[in-house]
Amino acid sequence: MAAELSPQQLSDKHRATLDKAIEAIRTRAYWSPHPEHPKAYGEGGAPGSLSAAEGKAAFDAVLHTRLALGQPGTDAWTGGEVSPYGPELGVEYPHADPDVLLPAMRAGTVAWREAGPETRALVCLEILARIGARTHEFAHAVMHTSGQAFMMAFQAGGPHAQDRGLEAVTYAYEEQTRTPSTADWSKPQGKRDPLELRKSFTPAGRGVSLLIGCNTFPTWNGYPGLFASLATGNPVLVKPHPRAVLPLALTVKVAREVLSDTGFDPNLVCLAVERPGEGIARSLAVRPEIRIIDYTGSTAFGDWLEANAHQAQVYTEKAGVNTIVVDSTDDYRGMLSNLAFSLSLYSGQMCTTPQNLLIPRDGIATDAGDKTYDDVVSDLAAAVTGLLGDDSRANALLGALVNPEVKGRLEAAAGLGEVALPSREVTNPEFPDAVVRTPVVVKLDGAKPEAEVVFLTECFGPVSFAVAVDSTEHALELLRRTIRDKGAMTVGAYTTSPDVERAIEDVCLDESAQLSLNLTSGVYVNQTAAFSDFHGSGGNPAANAALCDGAFVSNRFRVVEVRRQA
Repeated sequence: MAAELSPQQLSDKHRATLDKAIEAIRTRAYWSPHPEHPKAYGEGGAPGSLSAAEGKAAFDAVLHTRLALGQPGTDAWTGGEVSPYGPELGVEYPHADPDVLLPAMRAGTVAWREAGPETRALVCLEILARIGARTHEFAHAVMHTSGQAFMMAFQAGGPHAQDRGLEAVTYAYEEQTRTPSTADWSKPQGKRDPLELRKSFTPAGRGVSLLIGCNTFPTWNGYPGLFASLATGNPVLVKPHPRAVLPLALTVKVAREVLSDTGFDPNLVCLAVERPGEGIARSLAVRPEIRIIDYTGSTAFGDWLEANAHQAQVYTEKAGVNTIVVDSTDDYRGMLSNLAFSLSLYSGQMCTTPQNLLIPRDGIATDAGDKTYDDVVSDLAAAVTGLLGDDSRANALLGALVNPEVKGRLEAAAGLGEVALPSREVTNPEFPDAVVRTPVVVKLDGAKPEAEVVFLTECFGPVSFAVAVDSTEHALELLRRTIRDKGAMTVGAYTTSPDVERAIEDVCLDESAQLSLNLTSGVYVNQTAAFSDFHGSGGNPAANAALCDGAFVSNRFRVVEVRRQA
């Protein structure tokens, strides 16, 4: 097919960005090509990008329509998304027959492989650039499928997700170009002529990659796997969460347009949407054509994928029990403020939100004087109450509960122990049907086995446990067991003691968990920056992969060697 964008045009447009991304992952310094502020888009902002009004209009225009993609195998139309804020989206998507769709996806792989790592990377950057220009539109799509408040949906679902996608492309490019494409080989033979071979080395994708999307962060968690697989030569079948189809469906639409415009088969990226209750992820995951799987979601299904999808390389981000160890602090007010924000952001519906706060029952030393366990818990409750006391600010931080299951866990938490901070209902005047709740904090005794059963189980949502421990040593023992047995995406700690700091660090190094120490300002334990921070480690039960490192991309392709007599 004719290409509207040549490889040279792609290079002129995006090669400098790729080079900067390569430098960023090597230095781990702050860098992002995607502006975080909404005013950076539209007139006076990024060229060709939609303004706030244009993005909202584009989002409104897709509601109650059929999102046609032109992909093969469409046998019906399906949809049914309802915004956590109340409105029905009314978008219908193509339902695909995999027996037709999967062979069609594989048809374009030869040309995609022959394009080489650089062209594939630059095509991916063009996809990301076009998505970036529509960030305002995507923000509304993320908001009304995940329940994130608009600003969080804009940033996390837009530039931060795009950063993670670019990061994956960058690692893919680096890993594929580590080996030269050709080499002349000559082995001396003494007095005889040397043995000489001409060798070529070609990165070849494994096969069709299945992306199983999540409800809470459809783009942020989806883009790393999508772009890592596509950049390494694999077709990608995107299977969104049934409650969060629109952001990934729009992504697929953009990707197909770019592939077509650059002369490649648009069927290299396709969409698989399920009918209500159909559960196609399970059947797709074990098909022989599926050679890579990316999954974010529950531990139960993640474990099932790892145990049953033997034909595929499976990358999972599952559930964990994130823990904060509170030993001492030289900024008591800053600690409380930081923790209050971390517990409140997006109603705790982040895989990185702290659940367990391990606090010595005899109290802690602080710059504001010694504080008892009860002091710390009540002061934290007051900090959360102060942060969320204004309903307008509360709505901007909390968003909406993403589904009824989260609401059920929140309501049940009050019966698990002594409630230090009750949850309250917040009204959203713009969306009166939104379910908005402040966090609950429950006090538990870490020495009691019945309490352990509670706090060593993930309780996803705005629920945290203030666990009284016998000592910091007891806290570290609980921390080690928690990471080893349940997994953790994040660990945080507060201490003024170098010895305690080292002991906490040793636990996290031993058990492979990402650690944040003494955060008291505008960086929070549940946030990570692309190109610098690793999201997850891949070394504990919470996830078998990290976003993003070389291991996340290197097994999505194999290097195939051809030797020729020189």
